[in-house]
Amino acid sequence: MFAAKMATAGKVIKCKAAVAWEPNKPLVIEEVEVAPPQANEIRIKIVATAVCHTDLHQLLENTHEDCFPTVLGHEAAGIVESVGPGVTEYKPGDKVIPLFLAQCRECRFCKSPRTNQCDKAWLFPESRFTCRGKKVLQFSGTSTFSEYTVVNQMAVAKIDPAAPLDKVCLIGCGICTGYGAAVNTAKVESGSTCAVFGLGAVGLAAVMGCQAAGAKRIIAVDINPEKAEKAKVFGATDFVNPKDHSKPISQVLSEMTDGGVDFSLECVGSVAVMRSALESCVKGWGVSVIVGWTDLEDFSARPLQLIAGRTWKGSVFGGFKGRDDVPGMVKAYMDKKLKVDEFITHNMTLDQVNDAIELMKHGKCIRTVLNVSPQ
Repeated sequence: MFAAKMATAGKVIKCKAAVAWEPNKPLVIEEVEVAPPQANEIRIKIVATAVCHTDLHQLLENTHEDCFPTVLGHEAAGIVESVGPGVTEYKPGDKVIPLFLAQCRECRFCKSPRTNQCDKAWLFPESRFTCRGKKVLQFSGTSTFSEYTVVNQMAVAKIDPAAPLDKVCLIGCGICTGYGAAVNTAKVESGSTCAVFGLGAVGLAAVMGCQAAGAKRIIAVDINPEKAEKAKVFGATDFVNPKDHSKPISQVLSEMTDGGVDFSLECVGSVAVMRSALESCVKGWGVSVIVGWTDLEDFSARPLQLIAGRTWKGSVFGGFKGRDDVPGMVKAYMDKKLKVDEFITHNMTLDQVNDAIELMKHGKCIRTVLNVSPQ
């Protein structure tokens, strides 16, 4: 299949993409032009991409006009179509997962085992998309709501050639983000008690991470009662709906756990929930991790919460170094040590992207996978 496709190397590819022309409006399926990869870049044929809440945040809550038009999407998997000058680690035909958090392997952060931050992580390359004669911006350096995209080689993980791309695409964001927040950032301990706030894909992955780390009690917290059974699939032992209680959720959890949980993970992106998660931790050693993404508001807490011995931490992409660690997460899935299929509630096509967005907007899905191209 790819021998024929290689005829496109070095040429502009015309293909289909979902373009967000302006904020808070439906995406439009357009024919776009994707320029060839330049130095240190890779052009990827996207096979499958999922809709993540961060895409909705960008579309519905980011009102900066200079962020549009853009092609959203960042949780995906595909096949290398061609590579630019200087690329030696990847070749056409490789199965890959594009990464919204790059790993240059050369900066002080990449060389440290203490973080997955990278000096070049947020220096996104110039967009290779044009549509109707206009430059279309790239989102998170990935833009996977397109049949083809161009990504810097620092933001690509090469994975097992046997991996089913319409499944492992979820490892590109949600699963790593939640699972790693529990295992890498919180460092959940065996025999501990945990609370996970928010049971979207990230929260459910955090529940799975708590279970993998050996937590004896995992309390899943969500205002949607329909999430209770799904949480148990991933290892939750309890489900609490804050709407069922007249007292603050932190007080409810404190009473359930003799003073608070050992670890809490906020997977909503709400500053109010972040504070509740912190206050749900036991004094002395409780650890609370902010996982949910938002940059719209400041968060706050009373100093005594931390003075009493609690730790408040943040996590991006679950602390995973993308190029090094994502292939291992794919292997864990292939070895049946990591749940992935259970996150997928809907399969659609790229043409149905607006339907997928509506499902997520109204909490009617965990993950919708858009099948973009055949594997």
